[in-house]
Amino acid sequence: MSNFPFNLARTILFCRFWRGLFTTVFTSSLLISGNLNQAAQAQVTDYCQLSPAAAKTKESLRLSALQGNEDAQKRYQQLVKQHAQDLQNCRDRTWPEVQAVWLRLYPCDLQPGAIDQVMDRIVNRGYNQVYLEVFYDGQVLLPAAANPTVWTSVIRTPGAENVDLLATAIQKGRERGLKVYAWMFTKNFGYTYAQRPDRQEALARNGKGQTSLYVTDNNSQVFIDPYNLQAKQDYYQMVLEVVRRRPDGMLFDYVRYPRQAGSDSIATKVSDLWLFSPATQQALYRRAQNNKALELIKRFLGKGYVSAGDINEVDQLYPNENEPMWQGRIPPPEPKSISSADDRQRLLQLQLWQLAVAHAMQGILDFVALAAYPAQQQGIPSGAVFFPYGNQTLGQGYDSRLQPWDRFPSSLQWHPMSYATCGNAICIVDEVKRVLQSAPPGTKIIPALAGTWGKSMSNRPSLEAQMQALRQFAPQLAGVSHFAYSWQEPEHDNQRKFCRVR
Repeated sequence: MSNFPFNLARTILFCRFWRGLFTTVFTSSLLISGNLNQAAQAQVTDYCQLSPAAAKTKESLRLSALQGNEDAQKRYQQLVKQHAQDLQNCRDRTWPEVQAVWLRLYPCDLQPGAIDQVMDRIVNRGYNQVYLEVFYDGQVLLPAAANPTVWTSVIRTPGAENVDLLATAIQKGRERGLKVYAWMFTKNFGYTYAQRPDRQEALARNGKGQTSLYVTDNNSQVFIDPYNLQAKQDYYQMVLEVVRRRPDGMLFDYVRYPRQAGSDSIATKVSDLWLFSPATQQALYRRAQNNKALELIKRFLGKGYVSAGDINEVDQLYPNENEPMWQGRIPPPEPKSISSADDRQRLLQLQLWQLAVAHAMQGILDFVALAAYPAQQQGIPSGAVFFPYGNQTLGQGYDSRLQPWDRFPSSLQWHPMSYATCGNAICIVDEVKRVLQSAPPGTKIIPALAGTWGKSMSNRPSLEAQMQALRQFAPQLAGVSHFAYSWQEPEHDNQRKFCRVR
């Protein structure tokens, strides 16, 4: 007890020291006129969203900085940095660790401070990743003066030929602790590509002689032949330009064939498949391993079936060959001696149909592997965006999209668009469940959800309700994304979309 006064004095000094240090650090972190009551403004919600007061303060400083106020500029940059740290701290302890939003930029975002404002609002909403639309509708987010691709630049404003919105968005996002992914259409090259006389052979065609322009509802989606060398070269060159900007990741969308309506939504015959462009046909013929197979493949494509008579004719044409053989075919043992001609015809026709479907799907897999290669070589994560039911089979028919996502490698992130509508989250969870059941171990799965915060929309529950359901069902998910910024901030998105660029 004799040391009590000494220990008490030391304790008081110790407390005063740390109280003073805490006050200094805490006050500087607020960066706003020294008012300690604004501590509450920096608080975040359960979803890592900043309070309205904190967001308003940051926006006021941004606007003052745009007017040339140097002190406001300094405090704005400090607050941006502080909010980045707050966001990281919150996401580190909050499910999901990754919360992303899909974003499109417009020519209006050329205006000073515009991208800052967009990225600030994204941080305010608790997002730590942005999926930035870089290639869509036949346009690419590259500067007009540095765009070696066959597509036009999104920004065609006179005087802005050298402005690189993609590089700027990546920089502005990173300043705020955001990872910025480049989100790109893949097999959908856009209407303008189809208008080029020198690219007609690159377009996918079905057995009715149609391109996708004739089977989609908006006449703007143009899907290419994934086996066509020119199409692959065009896309690869664009990917190289995007990778040169060093995004934090790449996402490949429209990794499929077009979705058709009504009875055409299910492919049940060979003419429904997109196998009738030259490169796809030649690649299919190369899968034949003998002459009998090649002849039967040609007849199957030409007529949509092979008859017992066709098979007999092929046997007579090539008497020195046994069974027709193509890649992947395992013939039955001694088929001629144990099967009737009709049985053999039914078997070969079914196997030819399966070959045609597999060939169409393999084109998709090969194309996305090519698209992701430059990013993967640079250590940039890549992912594929898909519909959980895009690979569905119905009897001997297939979903017309022929999206073989269950065969995507685990080296790709999987981004299932879980957009089902049933008035609650059950059907959304079911879509994610379907993906989880098919994914190889170690696959990074980040479902994309559609909706808005705080309210239901188009028969979908709020984002909170969807995320709570997913967390309860699959807390191991790597993250979620929300489609889209335009849904979260419709007024701001419309202002940016339709403003007059000065």
